[in-house]
Amino acid sequence: MKVRKAVITAAGWGIRFLPITKSQRKEMLPLVDKPLIQYSVEEAVACGVELVIIVTAQGKGAIEDHFDRSFELEHFLERKGENKLAEEIRRLSNMVDICYVHPKERLGLGHAVLAAKRVVGEEPFVLLLPDDLFEGQEAVLRQMLEIYQRYQGNIIAVKRVSKEEINRYGIIEPRKVAEHVYQVINLVEKPQPEQAPSDLAIMGRYVLMPEIFEALESTLPGKNQEIQLTDALAQVLQKQAIYAYEFEGERYDAGTPLGWLEATIVLALGHPDIGPKLREYLGGLLQRITYPEEALPLGVISREGRKWLK
Repeated sequence: MKVRKAVITAAGWGIRFLPITKSQRKEMLPLVDKPLIQYSVEEAVACGVELVIIVTAQGKGAIEDHFDRSFELEHFLERKGENKLAEEIRRLSNMVDICYVHPKERLGLGHAVLAAKRVVGEEPFVLLLPDDLFEGQEAVLRQMLEIYQRYQGNIIAVKRVSKEEINRYGIIEPRKVAEHVYQVINLVEKPQPEQAPSDLAIMGRYVLMPEIFEALESTLPGKNQEIQLTDALAQVLQKQAIYAYEFEGERYDAGTPLGWLEATIVLALGHPDIGPKLREYLGGLLQRITYPEEALPLGVISREGRKWLK
């Protein structure tokens, strides 16, 4: 069955970005020239999704305004001769059908996903967490959808993490079935390293069967008194197979200030207009300022970004 719908969660408080997120929604923070959530919507569209369901919350009207039609702005831009920019603004409202769901409470990721149940219906769907951005953009999700077509089951994205990071993620117990593909034997939400079944951590892309909703309805609050998606997946695992795709390339957590800065720098370095000047600026900056490698103010430049400066 073709996957036609995508759920994007945008109902959190954005606590790690306070105080800015007291008035500004985290999903609308800019990454170069787009808000964070636009990358997820465009990723879903590039993978053939026909309907995007955004789970949002009170006070997040800016997200709806961003993807809505703005006739006055388009007319203003066209009068100024900014036709290319006017077309880009018009494209935002035309690229896909979007609907919004507003849960009454904020009880964690699992609760946010459950809020989309009536709109998704009895169909498989894609779940995107907008905090997570991938080096290959939609390539990870495209590959996951191909794996879904092969196995006709739930698919989750995973990546190996360090021992120190294990207690930040859901971790799987894997059994390899193909290159970069595992059957999931068990899942554990944010275990201590010594209790983790592996170092394969669940990242923010999923292809889920509709049975996840029944599992979420019976899932009790877990870590942080929230309804955890990983706990519901553990229930699904008793009835359905779950497969994991170990993707290659970098993944950036734009849900933290440092991760947001890293993603901004990497995306800006690859931007056709901004990239050349930014590379020149950063190259000069690294020559003028000497820091220990581990204390570079732009830590990403000491890792992924250095290749752009050559």
